[in-house]
Amino acid sequence: MSFSNQVKDELAHQWPGRRCCRVAELSAMIRMDGSLHLLGGDRYALHLSTDNAAVARAGLRLLGDLYGLTGKVTVRRSKLSKANNYLVYVDWQPRLGQALNELGILDDSLNLRQDVPGRLVRQGCCAVSYLRGLFLGGGFISNPKGQYHLELLTDNYMLVETIGRLLARFNIKSGSAERRGYHTIYIKQAQAIVDFLALIGAYSALLAWEDARILKSVRESVNRLVNCDTANLNKAVKAALEQLSDIAKIENHMGIAHLPIALREMARARLADPQASIKELGEACRPALTKSAAYHRVRRLRAAAAGLK
Repeated sequence: MSFSNQVKDELAHQWPGRRCCRVAELSAMIRMDGSLHLLGGDRYALHLSTDNAAVARAGLRLLGDLYGLTGKVTVRRSKLSKANNYLVYVDWQPRLGQALNELGILDDSLNLRQDVPGRLVRQGCCAVSYLRGLFLGGGFISNPKGQYHLELLTDNYMLVETIGRLLARFNIKSGSAERRGYHTIYIKQAQAIVDFLALIGAYSALLAWEDARILKSVRESVNRLVNCDTANLNKAVKAALEQLSDIAKIENHMGIAHLPIALREMARARLADPQASIKELGEACRPALTKSAAYHRVRRLRAAAAGLK
């Protein structure tokens, strides 16, 4: 099961305590997943389509609890993705029009409306429930082991502005984009995703997300340290080989014994310990040298070797 479906499973089993919050959540789910089908004679049917069984059951339960509407769920299997698709079918019932009007899907003349009525999200608890319903209906969150990404997908451009305002209301930074005729509201900052999960009540998913994020951060830190140590080691080995080459050149042309005492001491220290760092070479001298002084002697050895023909 994908991480998105894990989050939806957790959210779908929650039950808002206040009726207004249940109305807001169901309205958002229908906005994202729902469609109306005309049956003729001012009659129509409501369809909810989702790839999550728990979301389908939650939608059907809310319709029955709030408005006494009944429906049925059919399962279809995609030939391409081999995934199940759950279709909630609510046939025409006398209370369906009034329900869709209260849910903000139809206006007072029972015509389809594109905007979200302010009364549905006026209260903070209802706004949270609406965001939860949006995620249940059209949300996606990536596995935290990879790139951090959460998005809400809709074909209603007016809904994009509403979602952006709702997220900003709770200080969650988001962006939007359009692709293939759909509008996407996305969150890419890890902390903003954590805040969103906490806001809509996905606490188990939040803990799993944080665990994976911390593990990923530690692994990346270790890799950086290892890469840094490897680079420093390679650099030190290369420098030591160059110094040994310089000392060999001096020995072949004039002999180390003809070097000044300070350089002679440094050359012999390097020959005695080819793997020593500059700091360790300085400590091997008598009296001990600072790292800067030892590096200065190494540079003088290099200059002496470069001056030989």
